[in-house]
Amino acid sequence: MNIIIPIKQVPETGNVKMDEETGTMVRSGVESIVNPLDLYAIELGIELKEKYGGRITTITMGPPSAQKALREALAMGCDEGVLLSGKEFAGSDTWATSYALAEAIKKLGKYDLILAGERATDGDTGQVGPGIASFLDIPLLTYISKINHIKEDSLTVERLVEEGYEVLKAPLPALLTVVKEISFPRLPTLRGKQKAKKAELIKLSAEDIELEQGKLGLQGSPTRVVKISHPRVTRNGEYLKVIDEDSLQKAVMRFKDFLKEKEII
Repeated sequence: MNIIIPIKQVPETGNVKMDEETGTMVRSGVESIVNPLDLYAIELGIELKEKYGGRITTITMGPPSAQKALREALAMGCDEGVLLSGKEFAGSDTWATSYALAEAIKKLGKYDLILAGERATDGDTGQVGPGIASFLDIPLLTYISKINHIKEDSLTVERLVEEGYEVLKAPLPALLTVVKEISFPRLPTLRGKQKAKKAELIKLSAEDIELEQGKLGLQGSPTRVVKISHPRVTRNGEYLKVIDEDSLQKAVMRFKDFLKEKEII
């Protein structure tokens, strides 16, 4: 079974910053990690490879520093890493990103299954996985929590929905976006890290996969961030510091008075 896993390198949640002029995310000088939700897709892919055999290729689009994310996936147990990189990709929205990744996947050859995380923690849209499936014209199954059966030409899965679970069947190849219930990501082994450090990554440019320049980057993105605003605190709270029994008693009495003022008691 040949599996492809699109992953993304994202800033750690507390380090997300936006450029207010361009409306794009600031990535330079910010510590980045593999998108945490992609780790579940990676783990599922490894489990399927262990059960059915085959090969796992991870692919990402980003600056040269995104190699770090690919090597982490290789250290976990993936077989190959593909980096799609170039200045022409800068500022791509989810549509342009999906287009570029889908075209790169076409160049990689035959595949049986594409696994993606539910969403990325920086943009939080959940659109790239479905976008790739649309460009490739293959079946899409989202919010998958369990794979029940895989046959030579189809698979049966459970999909997490508000009311519980749905059981779906789809022909292969297909693209699945997975939720946390699907697996528990393993830690890279020392041997895996050593192998990943020496591994040769495949590096592709827009020219290598013959992409249309008008569909790339900020220029080729049909959606734009036109304004960024910050929430304002509209009310001030009263802070009471408790350090001993006396201050505790005063805090309790003040809280009681506050409840009376608001006619709660």
